[in-house]
Amino acid sequence: MFRELVRKNKQLDNKDCINILKNETRGVLSVIGDDGYPYGMPMNHWYNEDDGCIYFHTGNIGHRLDALRRCEKVSFCTYDKGYREEGEWAFKVKSVIVFGRIDILNDIETIIDITTKLSYKFTTDKEYIKKEIKESGHRTLLLRLKPEHICGKLVTEA
Repeated sequence: MFRELVRKNKQLDNKDCINILKNETRGVLSVIGDDGYPYGMPMNHWYNEDDGCIYFHTGNIGHRLDALRRCEKVSFCTYDKGYREEGEWAFKVKSVIVFGRIDILNDIETIIDITTKLSYKFTTDKEYIKKEIKESGHRTLLLRLKPEHICGKLVTEA
């Protein structure tokens, strides 16, 4: 069902892919938008090692939700900060693409739990996190991406 990577010598193993999903703070979530056009948007994410799912927080209206209510199939792409090898100008980046299906969750306890964990990727200020969730939690939904296929690759930007 999912295509295999053409340049297998560039393929990352599953452990590398999971590390990137755990450690990077954002990526691009793509849905099937209006009139079949792809719609991609930068999103913060949190990878849950317990269930292998990727979580996103979102508002409760908009293009993204309309698209997800029509079709739950998505792709999510994220990549690391990259590096240059000594003496080379080309940048090397490890990227991961996840294909799967999204569930829209509106259980407030789950929203508070996951958005708190997501927030710790950005700040350790507990009071700030608590305040933001108290003010916005009731207007927040949670998207749970259940991966069906994960593929990673080392890309040389040349």
